[in-house]
Amino acid sequence: MASALPPGIDEATLEEAFSRFRNIVGNDWVFTDLQSSSYKDPYPLSNDPNEYQPSGAVAPASVDEVQAIVGVANELGVPLWPVSRGNNFAYGGAAPVMSGTVVLDMNRMNRIIEVNEEFGYALVEPGVSYFDLYEYIQERGLKLWLDVPDPGWGSVMGNALDHGIGYTPYGDHFAMQCGMEVVLPTGELVRTGMGALEGNNTWQLFKYGYGPYVDGIFSQSNFGIVTKMGIWLMPEPPGYRPYMISFQREEDIEQVIEILRPLKVGMVIQNAATVRSLILDAAIHETKSKYYSGSGPVPPSVYQDIMDDQQIGMWNFCGALYGPPPVMDALESVIRDAFAQVPGSRFWFPEERTREFDILKHRAETMKGIPKLTEFNFLNWNGGGGHVGFSPVAPITGKDAIDQYNLVSGLLREYQFDYLGLMAIGWRDLHHVTVVVYDKNDPDEIRRMDEVFNILVDEAAKAGYGEYRTHIRYMDRIAQTYNWNNGSLWRMHETVKDALDPNGIIAPGKSGIWPQRYRS
Repeated sequence: MASALPPGIDEATLEEAFSRFRNIVGNDWVFTDLQSSSYKDPYPLSNDPNEYQPSGAVAPASVDEVQAIVGVANELGVPLWPVSRGNNFAYGGAAPVMSGTVVLDMNRMNRIIEVNEEFGYALVEPGVSYFDLYEYIQERGLKLWLDVPDPGWGSVMGNALDHGIGYTPYGDHFAMQCGMEVVLPTGELVRTGMGALEGNNTWQLFKYGYGPYVDGIFSQSNFGIVTKMGIWLMPEPPGYRPYMISFQREEDIEQVIEILRPLKVGMVIQNAATVRSLILDAAIHETKSKYYSGSGPVPPSVYQDIMDDQQIGMWNFCGALYGPPPVMDALESVIRDAFAQVPGSRFWFPEERTREFDILKHRAETMKGIPKLTEFNFLNWNGGGGHVGFSPVAPITGKDAIDQYNLVSGLLREYQFDYLGLMAIGWRDLHHVTVVVYDKNDPDEIRRMDEVFNILVDEAAKAGYGEYRTHIRYMDRIAQTYNWNNGSLWRMHETVKDALDPNGIIAPGKSGIWPQRYRS
């Protein structure tokens, strides 16, 4: 028996849907007993056990099976929540926004259809992880590098569709997407871009094709189910030189970002650069108890002990140089000179680091496209194992950086949480990604986490900062902050949703987009 029912669907109808799903995928790939399943939010932000509960899950192995499942869902009105691998843990995992929704688990669709070394791309299905694609490339000796986020077990496709970021020059993952195959909510199959031309040979080479460019509407949306996606890969460079620059004071972030902007925009800094905070880096290899036994956030009096022990600063910029040695030498010289303006800054190479477990040695692999799970060690900082991401976007200015830092860190410390944040620098934008670590078994910490998160959303929006992705609990809250012209953008989303998905079956509530049947 299902643990939750979708609104307006009775138990008999849901059981009929599960029976028909079994006929499509087999008995072993339909799941209705989810009491301790991986389809729930692993780090719940609610003390209400009835929120965000799926009624079951179905795991297809092919596009044909996805289409058949969508057909049944349309006929019976049963909502589906598609996930690639369901490992986006800081944002809800595989759990649906609307309780009772059936998880459409595409983890079994894990074919690497093509990797083209000459042109530098891969064509993959939703279940392909970064580990899978990396191993495929290594086994064949291909001269290609991935761009990876912090957890390598995630889906290559899923991360791009959720606007994830990485650490090489290919760090904007959705920008590296080229060509999709999509099952529309009606069950019809489409290919975007050049893929719409029968017999084409440029599906993964030219994004736009002919006519409107529609790929973007299938990212962070519920307008369709992406079943194949092209992703550009980085040709292995002739040289690679990772480095780190540490900065000693909290207030240095303002000057650091001002220096960083022209270097990044001018492509002197080649990779997707990140400036990481003291405790975020410290938590990768140590726990809070090593430095501080009190309650609440680490006090400033302890900061220097952590910096001395781990050879890091209050802020740490991890970057890398790529190319022939003369090119790297020239870029290194410019970067060194620029950041030498910051008092107390220090430039490091991995061989200068003396700790066995070291942040630069870890980042040196990540910026080379090697997937890992080491980043999750920060869950051990306090104990309790829960975390959520707060991720507002700002211009790349020192004032915006220090204003966001003061806002976010001040509120978190007021609510007794440590600040673990990084500032990721894109082409023209600054993503301020803050990981809030809390005890998922402590109702009071969950309550405080939820309270401060909502305040952060409101305060950031007042200052003009919008989040670029969020946990399922806050999807409606974030959507409501994008309210220019009385929310005209989200009204347009609803219009598109109702046109493509008249029965409202695909991911109701995803990114704050609700179909007509659930909108009230």
